[in-house]
Amino acid sequence: MAGYHHKGSQPMKVLVLGSGVIGVSVAYYLAKAGHEVTVLDRQPAPALETSFANAGEVSPGYSAPWAGPGVPIKAIKWMLMQHSPLVIKPMLDPAMWRWGAQMLRNCTEERYRINKARMVRLAEYSRDCLKQLRADTGIVYDERTQGTLQLFRTQKQLDGADKDVEILQQYQVPYQLLDRAGYLQYEPALKDVADKFVGALRLPGDETGDCFLFTQRLAELARGLGVTFEFGVSVQAIEHAANQVTGVQTSRGRFTADRYVLAMGSYSPLIAKPLGLQLPVYPVKGFSITVPITDAALSPESTIMDETHKVAVTRLGSRIRVGGTAQLSGYNLDLEAGRRRTLEFVLTDLFPRGSDVAKAEFWTGLRPMTPDGTPILGACRYQNLMLSTGHGTLGWTMAAGTGRVLADLVSGKNPEIDMEGMGLDRYA
Repeated sequence: MAGYHHKGSQPMKVLVLGSGVIGVSVAYYLAKAGHEVTVLDRQPAPALETSFANAGEVSPGYSAPWAGPGVPIKAIKWMLMQHSPLVIKPMLDPAMWRWGAQMLRNCTEERYRINKARMVRLAEYSRDCLKQLRADTGIVYDERTQGTLQLFRTQKQLDGADKDVEILQQYQVPYQLLDRAGYLQYEPALKDVADKFVGALRLPGDETGDCFLFTQRLAELARGLGVTFEFGVSVQAIEHAANQVTGVQTSRGRFTADRYVLAMGSYSPLIAKPLGLQLPVYPVKGFSITVPITDAALSPESTIMDETHKVAVTRLGSRIRVGGTAQLSGYNLDLEAGRRRTLEFVLTDLFPRGSDVAKAEFWTGLRPMTPDGTPILGACRYQNLMLSTGHGTLGWTMAAGTGRVLADLVSGKNPEIDMEGMGLDRYA
């Protein structure tokens, strides 16, 4: 992991499409590797879409696919809950039904283990890359390194954590199973509501931070390494001939490069489709509220994951970020009052007195989800096009590692982790 400069490979012109946390991380590591990088984005600045107000968790220990044994039955129960973690707005969208069918095929014990192991491999590596990046650059982004606490309201949830614990052991991810007294040591502000929970799984290696701040500051560092950012540029089409990309048509003319990286989140499959590339990535809409802290002693210390509602409550500096819920409704970006009520309910249920919910800022973003949870990284049938999409709810967790891996692949180097099962070829 030491200093990351390899001058062995030929410097190339690389065009990165997308300036969310993934695109900016890829651009930074490409520039570190000596390449000449340009980033295109339709927004006026980096990280203004899905990276803007996510849950704030860097959670390798919590990396798990949504598709797992028992999920189809759970999904039906979830949809009947008042504060439901899952909402499906049935649409005549063949992509959604195709994606849903692929996800159901991944809901077996065996697939869950394979998929989780792939995700943990990338996420653990990514956290190591992030630590190295902090050491190298001094980047700050309201980061905290105090772990994640997954709270269980029922004994059944606590017993169900055994499967995850086996995989954590396999990958030597540190964890603690805690009773009430145990988790109150780490989150003393839960003492007034401790009777609501039977126990918790703590992941001490997990971190938190403001993904938006991180991405904006990393973009500044990338600029310092010579990266050019072109904002207010909409990507219209990727041009190709035979098995090569020949250029990118945009609202501001044509851009060309030696290599291209597609990192447009949920919009990646739309731009890839005319190339004959079927990317099984579907937008899963998430929501968050950001609330000012009024009493730090009655607020979370780090991140709490409420397993029942699938909502994360995270401390970011002087604010609390509450993020979660999953809605399948295509590319719709409406802010929906029902989702806001769920997030406010979880915050006030856990920390009734630490913050001012009346001042909550409400936000939504589209998470690019694959049916098996693992992102789609690396080569495709076009020799000079690399894919970097489908990170789902874990873009922030996997960003630094993804950037490093993509830079290695573009440079013709073997990445430091095994890339088995991370490419588009697994869907062939």
